[in-house]
Amino acid sequence: MRSSSYAGLEALVAQRGKALLATAALLAGGRQEGEDLLQEGLERLIRVWSRIDGDAEGYLRRTLYNLAVDRWRQKRRAVIVRAGPGTVPDRSEEVALRSALVAALAQLPPRQRVTVVLRYWEQLTEAETADALGCSVGTVKSNSARGLARLRELTHTWWTDDITPSQGALR
Repeated sequence: MRSSSYAGLEALVAQRGKALLATAALLAGGRQEGEDLLQEGLERLIRVWSRIDGDAEGYLRRTLYNLAVDRWRQKRRAVIVRAGPGTVPDRSEEVALRSALVAALAQLPPRQRVTVVLRYWEQLTEAETADALGCSVGTVKSNSARGLARLRELTHTWWTDDITPSQGALR
């Protein structure tokens, strides 16, 4: 990569890379899948780098969201949690909870999932989320409400039945 042709790209990745990877991992359903998603997004960003006039991070984030939705449409099924019977349990309750939440998030329809990630993980406003997704604020509101309601349905037994996420509350 020639530094003069890609001025600012290296700084963007150095400064915002961890946050971008975290978002990509949530969108893709896991760290490795998130790394692949981020790499594909960066490849697309590099292809149009000379034409970007403004917010390169915003362009990259929107590319990530669109790529994730495309992947969900292609799969036509929820991402399955990789932990299963016979695996060594993770002793950290925090990691188990996070994993279970990512699994629950993976069960949402694509538009609800990306809206919930943008609103509550990325902490974007409704207007910023609508702009990033190219939809109306009303669509963001309805997708957020439906997504949160579905997450509540998926996770309610964690607290009412004394079942923790690491004990297999998600089926």
